[in-house]
Amino acid sequence: MTATSPYTIRLAIPAIDTYQHLRVAAGMSAKTAEAAAKGLPNSLFAVQVLLGDEVVGMGRIIGDGGCFFQVTDIAVLPAHQGKGLGKRIMGEIMQFIEKDVPQSAYVSLIADGQAQELYAQFGFKHTAPVSVGMALVR
Repeated sequence: MTATSPYTIRLAIPAIDTYQHLRVAAGMSAKTAEAAAKGLPNSLFAVQVLLGDEVVGMGRIIGDGGCFFQVTDIAVLPAHQGKGLGKRIMGEIMQFIEKDVPQSAYVSLIADGQAQELYAQFGFKHTAPVSVGMALVR
C-alpha cells in the first residue's frame, strides 16, 4: 500500500480456510471447503490484503479468460473496513483488467448494498433496465 500503511498486498489465491473465514466475517454467504477447493484454483486473478501475516481482505476475478470476467469475493474483515482497503482491492483488480482483459470482454459484478458506490468509482454502471442480474437460489 503506501509507505506508511501497515497493510500489504499479496497477489495470490487465498487458502481455503482464509477464504471461508473472510466471506462469513464480511457478511457474505458461507461456502463449503469442498466448493472452495474446487473453485479457488480456477480464479483468473486474486488479491489479498494483509496486516502482518493476517489476511484481512480479498477479491477475485473469475471467468473464461477471454469473453467474460466477473469480479467477485470482495471482502474485508469488519475491524478493517472504512480504511480504504476495498478501494485498494479494486485498484489491483482494475490493473489486471486494464492489462490482461481483452477490450471486447464483458466484465461484470453483483453489488451488495452500498458496495455499488465503491464499484461506481471504478467505472461500473447499473445495467438495468437493459439487463438485470438474476440468480438461481438453491
